[in-house]
Amino acid sequence: MDGDLDSRQTNRARAQRQPDMRRVVYRETHSSRAAVATVAAVLVMGLAGYGLLESAVHAIGQPAWLIEPQLAAERIVALPAGIPPLLLGASGGVVAMVGLFFLLNAVLPGRRARHVLNGTTLNGTGNSSAVVVDDEVIASALARSARLAANVTPEQVMVVVSRRQIIVNVRPTSGVPVAEAAVLAAVQDELSGMSLVPVPDVRVNISNVGVIGA
Repeated sequence: MDGDLDSRQTNRARAQRQPDMRRVVYRETHSSRAAVATVAAVLVMGLAGYGLLESAVHAIGQPAWLIEPQLAAERIVALPAGIPPLLLGASGGVVAMVGLFFLLNAVLPGRRARHVLNGTTLNGTGNSSAVVVDDEVIASALARSARLAANVTPEQVMVVVSRRQIIVNVRPTSGVPVAEAAVLAAVQDELSGMSLVPVPDVRVNISNVGVIGA
């Protein structure tokens, strides 16, 4: 009885020490925002520090380093007066691009070009391991299956893997037809063995322009 209790307590302690695989997989499949957040923080701190410095210099009656705070405020209020339209448009475009960059980094999920193989680790079954594979590796394996099914050279097959879709582009050899259904079946069979999470849709494109055989 005591042995069973000790065993359960030991297993519970081990489970508590094991990392949360959902968090581990998320870190491996999503890019970190630390660099962007650091840049934003440095920019804000720099602007705030400069404003504080100019205000302190103005308060003690010393000449401004760059521009008087009151004069800067007046020019901002008077915009766009006194500024050439071309310079104003260029400045506005730069500010808009910088703002859009930070906005997209804050809103978009920032997924990396990776997939999880055998996603049973994500459904609460208690597994303590997961396999994360780059999309380039997946594309290479699928391209090989498509090449064998189409009976073409590696240069005649290109596979593009995204999170939700896989596009297989095949350029057949001139005079040798390619069965689209056979290529699709081969790619889907290879894909089913990978158990990707999420499972992408497969689309096969057979080019109308053939390649002259060697």
